[in-house]
Amino acid sequence: MNKHAAPDALDQSLGLERVVDPGGSGRSIIHYRATAAMCHSGGVVQGGFVTGWIDAAMAYAVIAQSQQSQSPLSLEIKVSFLKAASPGLVIAEGWIAKRGRSIAFLEGRLLDENGELLATASSTAKLIAIRRE
Repeated sequence: MNKHAAPDALDQSLGLERVVDPGGSGRSIIHYRATAAMCHSGGVVQGGFVTGWIDAAMAYAVIAQSQQSQSPLSLEIKVSFLKAASPGLVIAEGWIAKRGRSIAFLEGRLLDENGELLATASSTAKLIAIRRE
C-alpha cells in the first residue's frame, strides 16, 4: 500500500504501475497496465479485472484516509461496464461517498488513457481494523 514500496503479488496480478494519489483525502488514483493476458475474445479485458481495479482504488481511499488503521470488506459492489477496456494504461479512481464508524459507501470509475469513461462502480463496505503483525 506504500506508494514507494514494491507492489505485492495482488498488485502485480492486477498490473499496478503506480499509485498517483494514495487516497489520504478520501480519493485515490491508481494506474494499471492492462495486458493481452487479461483479455478474452477480441482483445476485451475480462470484467473481473475492471471490477478489481475499481475495487482496489476504492479500498486505497479508505485505507489511506484511516492512516492504514482500517480496511474495507465489500458487502456489495455494483459495476456498470460502459465501454470495453483494451490493453494499455487504465486509470482507476476511487472515493468515499459517505463514511460511518463501521460502514462506508464508496464510488469509483475507470478511465482509459484518453480520459474516456469505461466503467463506474459503487460499493457498500464494512470497515475492519487492520491487524499489525
